[in-house]
Amino acid sequence: MIKRLLFVVLLLALASLMAAPTIAQNTAQIGPITQRILDRGTLICGVHPGLAGFGFVNDAGEYQGFDVDICRAVAAALLGDATKVDFRPLEAPQRQAAIQSEEVDMMSRNTTWTFSRDIVWGATFGPTTFYDGQGFIVRTDSGITELEELDGATICVQSGTTTELNLADAFNARGLTFTPQVFSEADPTWEAFVEGRCDAFTTDKSGLAAYRAVSPNPGAYTILEITISKEPLGPLSPQSDPQFADIVRWTVFGLFQAEEFGITSQNIDQFLTSSDPAIQRFLGQGENQTGVLLGLANDFMVNVIRQVGNYGEIFDRNIGPETPFGLERGLNALWTEGGLMYSPPFR
Repeated sequence: MIKRLLFVVLLLALASLMAAPTIAQNTAQIGPITQRILDRGTLICGVHPGLAGFGFVNDAGEYQGFDVDICRAVAAALLGDATKVDFRPLEAPQRQAAIQSEEVDMMSRNTTWTFSRDIVWGATFGPTTFYDGQGFIVRTDSGITELEELDGATICVQSGTTTELNLADAFNARGLTFTPQVFSEADPTWEAFVEGRCDAFTTDKSGLAAYRAVSPNPGAYTILEITISKEPLGPLSPQSDPQFADIVRWTVFGLFQAEEFGITSQNIDQFLTSSDPAIQRFLGQGENQTGVLLGLANDFMVNVIRQVGNYGEIFDRNIGPETPFGLERGLNALWTEGGLMYSPPFR
């Protein structure tokens, strides 16, 4: 009898050990940043203080732009409400401290993913949301069309950015000389160029397009064709919370996947009853436990898409061809359209 009881106890112990990994796989351990967001009821997101199309305050006093909508998408995923965001404007030199001190929960502020920022800043970068590259803008009446024609020129550039080193590398590699005019903030850098204090202004091409679009006379300025760097821009968060970083990561991937499926803020209700198992899994319908693995509601992407839209909707309404910026998708098109936007499977 005793032997039989011991055998039963042993079987039960083995069964519990075998079940443990399954329980762990289906339960998300809430991280410290996620918990702080849940406790305060808002997401603190660092954004650009004033880059038209990407992050700026509109006439109604509300933050608006492509990067701003990425913040709102994460808030919708985690809190169920895209409006629950406290935006923190950050100048370029303030970004490292904001991440390291965890002053912000995340940042979505045209920030290039680089080796040193990943390691030295202690940041976890999410998927790239905008593939960009550094360029130059000149006055149209200068007649300049090639980088070599800027030999000996004065170039306006912002400090605390990747553009300073890229600028020096590009000119040194070509045996060209230049005089930098350095400013700590973006707007004064552009204004100095407009005032004629430098021959050209350099930053990411998206930024050049934004400044030109809101200038009184866009035709007075020409963006050179040359691109001197790779600038993968996207959201980032402190490395102290991998679980929150996963939420950011899969929310962004969800924006890509929604566009690939053809799911928009306008037609999402039609997809909730789709017979396609991949769509049902993506939207967390039925018995599909999608969100629980992240510590979220299983249908978290429904909230995101309904309130913010898919990636294409975010791009088009903020910076797309029908806006003053007139940016084409290019590398930022879906992989099915020849671009680089691609989500791993939601399974």
